[in-house]
Amino acid sequence: MKRRLAELLDREVRELHRVSGGDVAEAFCVELEGGDRIFAKTHARPPNHFFSTEATGLAWLRSAVAESSAGIRVPEVIMVSNDFLVLEWIEHGTRGSPAEAEFGRSLARIHRLRAPCFGRQDRRTTGSRALPNEPFEAWSDFYRTNRLAPLGRRAADIGALSGSTIRRLDAVAERLDEFGAADEPPALLHGDLWAGNRLVDVVGVNWLIDPAAHGGHREFDLAMMALFGGFADDCWSAYHDEYPLGDGWRERIPLHQLAPLVVHAIKFGGGYRAAVEQALGSCEGRPAPRGGRLRP
Repeated sequence: MKRRLAELLDREVRELHRVSGGDVAEAFCVELEGGDRIFAKTHARPPNHFFSTEATGLAWLRSAVAESSAGIRVPEVIMVSNDFLVLEWIEHGTRGSPAEAEFGRSLARIHRLRAPCFGRQDRRTTGSRALPNEPFEAWSDFYRTNRLAPLGRRAADIGALSGSTIRRLDAVAERLDEFGAADEPPALLHGDLWAGNRLVDVVGVNWLIDPAAHGGHREFDLAMMALFGGFADDCWSAYHDEYPLGDGWRERIPLHQLAPLVVHAIKFGGGYRAAVEQALGSCEGRPAPRGGRLRP
């Protein structure tokens, strides 16, 4: 690996240190001759366009940050190949109230930018399950065709969800126009915005990493943020002040969370099956347990 990186970078590689990352690729801190550090990801058997698709998403986000004057950063792509993605190194710091509020404002500014379509014009898949991103003009068509339908089929194929749960998922997918979410234009989304894909550096600046970027409904990014927590009240308040959310957005959070919850049920099983059923119950108008991590 050191030899391969040295060849790609035309620099001597002194050390590789494994760092925590996702559940698909392997991640490393790379020390170069002269003391510079960079970040590298690799994959034993990368699917087609695996790293170049992520590099494209990072480039889109960097462009959006520049266009919107968002106070957030996106790592520079140093090199991309079939087997490696190399980025600038980010020195991790501590999150605090100023960083939380700035992240909310910055994300809202990025979401204000129109994407050319729901999905991706290049039609490249994203995420660990390689979900399709066929372009659509309407959010309901995108979410039904590119997310809920293929995920339902995969969950049925491997028995990740019961037959009755799959039928409920299909029924929700057929009535997406009834939820009041179809009137917003496509926004540029990070696409996998859980807390681990947002970093704060040593001087308190927010960074976005590891995107599954596509055009989508902006509430989807917020639903991902709410799903696993890790974003403070100041973040939510600053977002809403910068770009107020539409009526009923809180009630639609379980709808947007259906896709990532089914992904996790497919990958991990366990309690995610019950979480899918709870989200479906909310979409069907059934009482759901109060609580959760969503903040106004």
